[in-house]
Amino acid sequence: MATQPDIGRLLLEAQRALAAELTFALEERGYADLRPGHAAVFLHIDRRSGSRLSELAARARVTKQSMMLTVDELEARGYVRRAPDRDDARAKLVRLTTRGRTAASECRRAVQAVETRARRQLGDRAYAQLRDDLVELGADGE
Repeated sequence: MATQPDIGRLLLEAQRALAAELTFALEERGYADLRPGHAAVFLHIDRRSGSRLSELAARARVTKQSMMLTVDELEARGYVRRAPDRDDARAKLVRLTTRGRTAASECRRAVQAVETRARRQLGDRAYAQLRDDLVELGADGE
């Protein structure tokens, strides 16, 4: 009798499948240069005024260094730009460019499509339970 895979492996496999689905959806929408990790910026940035790097990192629950690399990539590709923060001369705001605003909207649509497919595949109750369970697992004792 084969052993059941552990929860960590199952979560990793699910994450990989969802990342592949998101990558495909973004490619279909004309954003082959984006990867799922870029969604950390698009889904967490203040679309109107921009966000500080530290705010983006905290919202996405990644290190500031990791977020800096992601922002650097997006800036090099023309999706974001850094601008002076009027409230703090030492800080910079990460702002979406016109191209970045369009990409952020497409990223949100792609994520929504992935969620819609998951809800359809699992059913409303199981989807809601899975979502609640994942929130609980990721709560870090909050």
